[in-house]
Amino acid sequence: MKKAIVVGASSGIGNHLAKLLVDNGYKVGITGRRIELLNNLQNAHQESIIVSSFNIDNIEENVAHLDQLAKELNGLDLLILSSGTGEINLNLDEKIEFQTTQTNVVGFTSIIDWSYNYFKQQGYGHLAAITSVAGLRGNYGAPAYSASKAYQINYLEGLRQKAKHDKLKIQITDIRPGFVKTAMAKGDGQFWVSNVEKASNQIFMALKYKKNVVYITKRWRIIAWILKLLPTWLHKEI
Repeated sequence: MKKAIVVGASSGIGNHLAKLLVDNGYKVGITGRRIELLNNLQNAHQESIIVSSFNIDNIEENVAHLDQLAKELNGLDLLILSSGTGEINLNLDEKIEFQTTQTNVVGFTSIIDWSYNYFKQQGYGHLAAITSVAGLRGNYGAPAYSASKAYQINYLEGLRQKAKHDKLKIQITDIRPGFVKTAMAKGDGQFWVSNVEKASNQIFMALKYKKNVVYITKRWRIIAWILKLLPTWLHKEI
């Protein structure tokens, strides 16, 4: 039986991915801040789910929680990081910017580094994280969010290069959603909004086939292509 950890499984994409993994024969460790939601998921899958409630912002505790989960699972094949934060911040409230950076940069790095080092010691593994199409360019409405997602995209790319350079059997998947109907989807002008089930199913298939980068849903690759080509002078006018 394969083993996985889903960091951020309380709700949304992480919650649905945990269910998909169980349905496909995985034993799954789930984490999140809202213990009651985690327990609800465990109660529906008694034999297949282990719960550990913690906040990735508390980086001093992350290693101990993940070590314990991996021990209880008796190994680890896949870790999915589906925990993050983002707020529209037109007034540039420093508290929002700092909290976004703490979670999406500091907390992210803590979880990702633990995973990479665990798989390095083990000799193999699959690490996946949900970043965002928003990380491809800056955004006036949420500067820290888009910047933190750019950090995540580049960090994962760097680790993918590192794994290849060090000849390690570590697969790294960068999952870049557009708009998905979750609590994270904020702001006006949303389009091509996917439901959680469709998004999660596409993510699961990308993990199954060990993709390096995947856009969710698939047509967001078009938007990514446009964003990359858009000249700076025109991007400033959007």
